[in-house]
Amino acid sequence: MPNLDLPILVVDDAKFSSMVVGRTLRKAGYRDVRIANNATAALDFIEQRPVSVLIADWLMPEMDGLELTDQVRQQDEQDNHYTYVILLTGREGVEALSEAFDRGVDDFIYKSDMSKQLIPRIYAADRMTDRQNTLLEANSLLIANNRELESSNIIDLETGLCNNRYSRERLARCLRQAESRGGSTAYVLCGIRNWQELKRKHSPAVISELAVGISRRLNHLVRPMDSVCRIGDNQFAIIAYFPNSDYCTTKAFRRVFDGINHKALKTSAGYISVEAGMVLCRADGKDPLPSVQQMERAAVQGLMDAYETRRFTGTKPEIGEQTSGSHLVTRQHR
Repeated sequence: MPNLDLPILVVDDAKFSSMVVGRTLRKAGYRDVRIANNATAALDFIEQRPVSVLIADWLMPEMDGLELTDQVRQQDEQDNHYTYVILLTGREGVEALSEAFDRGVDDFIYKSDMSKQLIPRIYAADRMTDRQNTLLEANSLLIANNRELESSNIIDLETGLCNNRYSRERLARCLRQAESRGGSTAYVLCGIRNWQELKRKHSPAVISELAVGISRRLNHLVRPMDSVCRIGDNQFAIIAYFPNSDYCTTKAFRRVFDGINHKALKTSAGYISVEAGMVLCRADGKDPLPSVQQMERAAVQGLMDAYETRRFTGTKPEIGEQTSGSHLVTRQHR
């Protein structure tokens, strides 16, 4: 059964022609038929409310049917919608029709036989637009669902490690634990210093093998209760809690540093050595509680220093405390 509420827009600079088309459609039972006397008015109508079928005269002043089709397709992209475009024409040459199809026109109705062709073509347009717009809507829902899943995902799909989102959640929990129970939180940032050089030398498949190899080695080198996360293309984070602050030192992670730097990783391209820079950012429970962002900033700055010195160093976050007025006092804990 035809959808008699199908939104249809008729565009023709000849008022008599558009009136005939509109009357034929309404006589067939279609209730949502709008008339525009030029292409500009038609675009205004479509911008206000999309239509399923556009019936337009090919030859119109200022903007012809092909130019109007170009504009409609751009609007469709913006609205995630599909408009079935039918041109009214007296041209029957193959070259002209081929050009129109290339420009995005869906169908033609010859003016000389319009009374017989119009309603059957509208039936076909109804089926096509319903199918196309159903697919577009389904695709839109799929994209939205994927985005929702991605926003809640805590796994780096390439390595299987936890990702940056989980890293921040875990770091926040460890900081609160240190604040309430004492001890220290360790945020160890590990960056592969020669990563870009390796990417220039090797294929993406080999680089992926390398990332997986680094992640597996890190997992083997840390304590079972520590969390290893991949937080960037070439950066990994280890989050750990120490009940006794005396043990939260670079010495506790020295074997991680040595294990990454002093032993090559096996890949399909052979053994590949990486140059890792590491920094330990430490927060003690007896000190003012830093934010996750303050820990991350201190670690990133420390990693830049580690790249230059090629040493595994330690740092502490800068804690900002709001005083009276609008001045921010910053204190560095060493």
